[in-house]
Amino acid sequence: MGFPINQILALLIILTIFSSTTTSEKCNPSGKIRGKKPPKDKCNKQNDSECCKAGKLYDKYDCSPQVSRRTKAVLTLNSFQKGGDGGGASECDGKFHSDKTKVVALSTGWLRLNDHLKRCNKTVTIVGNGRRVKARVVDECDSTMGCDEEHDYQPPCQNNIVDASPAVWKALKVKKDDWGYMEVFWFDGGA
Repeated sequence: MGFPINQILALLIILTIFSSTTTSEKCNPSGKIRGKKPPKDKCNKQNDSECCKAGKLYDKYDCSPQVSRRTKAVLTLNSFQKGGDGGGASECDGKFHSDKTKVVALSTGWLRLNDHLKRCNKTVTIVGNGRRVKARVVDECDSTMGCDEEHDYQPPCQNNIVDASPAVWKALKVKKDDWGYMEVFWFDGGA
């Protein structure tokens, strides 16, 4: 004895809805950027920043994973000071920020919504190393462009980056030798 046709159709509809919902929540690369060799002394390698390699293909992303009350991310290290590896002034306020200030840059999909800088100058909370810290969003970790002068000849960011000042790492009480890459969670606001 088989399933009635209406049950089979209902099951197919549910599977189709679940499949399209699951697919829309994913954030896959939206293309590639071919690396160019940086001009001499033009790529700032501070904080172990990577310089583009000629001919290498780098993923770019127009989206980031969906934000939740516990959004999984990778915390990286960035200097927002003038001359730091962050490059130019911050996207949100056009200023440089001391390494002693708790500030972050977010991957493009988390910072922008329909070309609006939706999280600029807002507070986010980062949870890692058994601690939590509040930081102000001041910049974009561009996941759509890279390997050019504007981006300090560094590759595009991944789509899940919270790029943090040394003050954030210090507040999380991470040993300085371990600064640079750590899995964390973050959420909007301060708590």
